[in-house]
Amino acid sequence: MYLVDDDPSVLRAVKRLLTAGGFDTKAYSDPALFLAEHNPATPGCILLDMALPGLSGIDVQSKLAATAHRQPVIFMSGANNVPATITALKSGAMDFLLKPFDETVLLAAVRAAIARDAVSREEEAEVSDIAARLAGLTPRERAVFARVIAGRLNKQIAADLQIVEKTVKVHRARVMKKMGARSLAELVRLAYKYGLADDEPSPEA
Repeated sequence: MYLVDDDPSVLRAVKRLLTAGGFDTKAYSDPALFLAEHNPATPGCILLDMALPGLSGIDVQSKLAATAHRQPVIFMSGANNVPATITALKSGAMDFLLKPFDETVLLAAVRAAIARDAVSREEEAEVSDIAARLAGLTPRERAVFARVIAGRLNKQIAADLQIVEKTVKVHRARVMKKMGARSLAELVRLAYKYGLADDEPSPEA
């Protein structure tokens, strides 16, 4: 995870706390250096001071948003600046901690942010896997797939594509195998996760 704060004493104290909590932390007092070295592929979160020299915490958050950044941001501030807090949260910050903060509160916020990041990366990996499966479909199989998840019957798909129903069944079986789906509901769930279906099927489907 990343820690950015221009106050040397705060930087040392918070990094020491995070390290003791088992978190591998890269600490920066210079926001520009942090942005230059920031790696969006690094799992974890970003603990970011609101008042930084040169670039404010909001500025840093804005620049991160323009990249492939995905780590949750937790803001820290020594002042209860309501407008800045609202701006930060509206821009996607996960939490806002007012200094001096309780150690347990900080660690709980960091754990929650890291947990969210892990879920987000898992979902992203799943979507990438679905994309790879879709890429393995032939154009005809993709056409059948699109109609199957739309709820079209085999005979309707056959009419749409001007092929015989038996051929539709063959393509449909290949789609199920290539997509790794054991049921229609599972196939639709895969499509939903990839954004190709409007409604996620119920667990009973």
